Amino acid sequence: MSNSTEDISEQTRDVFTQDGVLLKACAGRPTSDLNSVGMLCIVQNSDDTKAVEWRPNDLITIDSDIQDQEWAVVNTIGRRQRTLSGNITSDYAAARARVIRIPLNQLKSFRVSRNFQQMQISMKQGTWHSTFYFQHGNAEIFVANLKSHVKTAKARHDRNVYLVVEQNSESQVLNRSFAELDIYTENPTDVVWNLVSNFKERPYATTMEAFSKLTDIVYYGNEGTNGRSDVSEEVADLLTRSALADPTAPTRISEEYEVVSVKPTLPPRPSIPRGSPLSTEKWEGLTDTNGSITEVEGVKQLIFRGGVAHSIRRSVWKYLLGYYPWKMTSSELKALHKRKTEEYYSMKLQWRSMTEGQESRFSDYRDRKSLVEKDVNRTDRTHEFFAGDNNPNLILLEDILMTYVMYNFDLGYVQGMSDILAPLLILMGNEVDSFWCFVGFMEKIEYNFDIDQAGMKQQLHQLQQLLELVSPALARHLVAKDAHNMYFCFRWLLVWFKREFCLRDIMRLWEVLWTGLPCANFHLLVCVAILDLEQETIINRDYGFTEVLKHVNDLSMRLDVEKILSTAEGVYHQIVASQTIPDPIRIILGMPTVPGPPTESDADTQNGNKTEPDNQDTEEVSLEYNGIQISVVTKTMWALLA
Repeated sequence: MSNSTEDISEQTRDVFTQDGVLLKACAGRPTSDLNSVGMLCIVQNSDDTKAVEWRPNDLITIDSDIQDQEWAVVNTIGRRQRTLSGNITSDYAAARARVIRIPLNQLKSFRVSRNFQQMQISMKQGTWHSTFYFQHGNAEIFVANLKSHVKTAKARHDRNVYLVVEQNSESQVLNRSFAELDIYTENPTDVVWNLVSNFKERPYATTMEAFSKLTDIVYYGNEGTNGRSDVSEEVADLLTRSALADPTAPTRISEEYEVVSVKPTLPPRPSIPRGSPLSTEKWEGLTDTNGSITEVEGVKQLIFRGGVAHSIRRSVWKYLLGYYPWKMTSSELKALHKRKTEEYYSMKLQWRSMTEGQESRFSDYRDRKSLVEKDVNRTDRTHEFFAGDNNPNLILLEDILMTYVMYNFDLGYVQGMSDILAPLLILMGNEVDSFWCFVGFMEKIEYNFDIDQAGMKQQLHQLQQLLELVSPALARHLVAKDAHNMYFCFRWLLVWFKREFCLRDIMRLWEVLWTGLPCANFHLLVCVAILDLEQETIINRDYGFTEVLKHVNDLSMRLDVEKILSTAEGVYHQIVASQTIPDPIRIILGMPTVPGPPTESDADTQNGNKTEPDNQDTEEVSLEYNGIQISVVTKTMWALLA
């Protein structure tokens, strides 16, 4: 309860108090209560629960010799009916009713603004319950004390917002179920519970953890499984049962996973052949005498069409991931590399030089370091680059991830990042280049690792919308089976299909996706392509959520990357060719929204065609390469394509 009318219990203990706090806004409060000065407290009740409490000055006395301090510890006078002026008042009960109490177990987030002088508190996502203004300084001390009682993480979209990470009590039934599965080599409570106990609120992280444990089985064989090598069905069943553990909980998320209202009939899907990889000769031909890369958009088109030859992949990836600017000359690149090397080792030194004493007082750092160590020990261990005991490449992997913790401490380390880094390190072979390429990759997908999972939730929603448009029969089947939340696609999205393809194929897929062509969120169309190719199996066998989850897991390492890319591009052209594309789909694919049927110029833009003024180097052309329409390119670029 937030607006408490209860007595201030004599058994309630003030843990921290701060005076001179103005109540600016409060949901459900009359305007007469606003702009009142009071004291903001953190209190502990007799049952050890804690709350944030604001009390009007009518309820407190402050010693005159400390009133001018920025903050002061003051005493709540529970039985003294005296105001600051010293006058006895008969309105004590009315003042007591004005106390605002926000239990910490109901606190969702808080935001600090105006140079740390204003603090807003939320008990419901998207709504600010109370706003306080700190008159005698700022909220920094109060926030520091509050963070010692609740676990927080900064929101990605607004770094002034602190999200409260829920730590609900364990569900005995679910805990027992995981213990009975016996697929965890470590203590199930210690290792898994932080994700599994809150499945309904965070199904994405829970799903990732389950898949991670299945991967452990692949890496370590039957160790820890008591001889059972195939437990994927049990995990899938467990996830389903845990999702439905609360019989009062809704089984469908209609608000988040709404069906696209407009259902146009799409034209036939074209068959799109793949091209050849960008070759060494063509890559060198795109470098001018100073070392700058010319025809950047044309290069991206070539990479999207066929990927990159492995012999030049190490160089090209640095550009695709933003580590090297396309137009920078050779001499500028050398200077850049020197600066980036110095910056990397400076950040590495920050954590390598941390003493045991410092580490013992830095719980967030310890937690992240522990998670990095665990994940490194199970990342791609079947690959020769990371295989065996005491492998120095595992040390490099850990060093890069720990340095990234120092580079982006707000995000830190989240499970799945080691999967992203591993192929980069295998290709680059050194920690500096691998680190900065990893930074570039993370900038593209950082929203996947938001503490509130907002980025993942949005992508799953968008994927459901795309599937409804492209494969309506499959979408209807998933709705009927309560599987339209698309949770089974979580792993695909989180680590961009890393666990679905062999190293050669994931490198090809990633470099194609990094081009940003032919539209925004093309990785979602890759998901659609995989599901569309599996549509007949899922529908004909009447798969529900459990079966779909297991089927998706079984697809790992059995997918044809070239076929999937061809299908995904065909889906894109199929959507673009429609005359009635719903606005939600246009937004997802980065297309302009239009009030009516798209014009001819809109269609050209959507297909990647551009119109530019003629000059001696460019000409307005509509060209085909291997049967595919290519954007306007220069004569030089066309010669390379030919």
